[in-house]
Amino acid sequence: MSARRVLMPLLWATLSAVLLPVATPTMLPAQAAKEKKDKAEKAPKTPKTPKLDSAGDAVAKKAPNPRLFRSELPFDVTLTLNMKQIKRDKQQDAPWRTASISYTDSSGKKVSVPIRAKTRGVWRLKHCDFPPLRLKFGGKTADGTEFANLEEPKLVGYCRNTAQYEQYNLQEAQLYRVYRQLTELSHKVRILRIAYADSATGTVETTRYGFLIEDPAQMAERVGGKILDRKGATADDVDPAHTAMAYTFLYFIANTDVSFNGLHNGEIVMLANGTYAPVGYDFDFSGVINAHYAGTDPSLPIRSVRTRLFRGWCAHEAAYPAVYEIFKAKRPAIEALYADTIGKLIAPGTVKGTLSYFEEFYKDIRTPESAKKALLNDCLK
Repeated sequence: MSARRVLMPLLWATLSAVLLPVATPTMLPAQAAKEKKDKAEKAPKTPKTPKLDSAGDAVAKKAPNPRLFRSELPFDVTLTLNMKQIKRDKQQDAPWRTASISYTDSSGKKVSVPIRAKTRGVWRLKHCDFPPLRLKFGGKTADGTEFANLEEPKLVGYCRNTAQYEQYNLQEAQLYRVYRQLTELSHKVRILRIAYADSATGTVETTRYGFLIEDPAQMAERVGGKILDRKGATADDVDPAHTAMAYTFLYFIANTDVSFNGLHNGEIVMLANGTYAPVGYDFDFSGVINAHYAGTDPSLPIRSVRTRLFRGWCAHEAAYPAVYEIFKAKRPAIEALYADTIGKLIAPGTVKGTLSYFEEFYKDIRTPESAKKALLNDCLK
């Protein structure tokens, strides 16, 4: 089946109404006039109950390209919430908690935005001293502020209050920025310097770098598509060029902790032209970061996250040479990220090691023969 057709059979029922034109019989003018009159005479319909989000608020239309993500410069904020309470929320269905996020604007005025926060995640939720959060910017409380139109972004905050874990955050945020150099089908991020204040005592527990990740629905809207919340995608379902980009990037950073088929650390975006494109996220288990806690799936033939393993489909082999050329063309821009304002926040030794690790990838794709041996010989049939 062509990759430009709809997902079959899993997605057909969901998408047929969107992708297929509805045939209607041609009506004579008199018939059309009568139908129009009949419709006008019908009693008005009862307004539909608004769709509610996970916090119980009415779902608003996602606004693409929120203000916060129009800059990449680090941004100082204070996140205030009940620290003891949020740290106890280890369950998957934890409730939303009252919180606020504040900053000082360009005129020196303090701006405080009331929000809600809830814990999320799986591994970090169990192993981190401070859990990963999803923030809820509901209603109009954020209008006119740096946080306008943010909806429900993920916050990657500190896991443990050490310089090492802070470096992991900066390295992961940098990988999102690298991904953005290669394709618009990737999440924007914004580095935050976060002061964590306890609402119960008023004291600041710590101040660490973290980052906000663009809401998936807003990312999809920005590129003219929408998130497809269906598992089971195969090589026949997705666009070869976009899929080749996603899998090459994952190989580039040595990340095997992803499944587009199972929607684990991966999303499928349905684009306006009817094609489907995978997008990866959550890169902290990548070999280029080499976090001391990161490991590989026992089912894989590798035992270290530093060992690159290609996980793309063989069916898309023809799409890869063009993607390799994009990586080669973008190499100067990628390396420049590690010398800019954010890159300078990363330890110099880590920067040197990262660029050296990237150099190994570029050796792998130097020629068609070397690329086939390093990547496509391991492709999935």
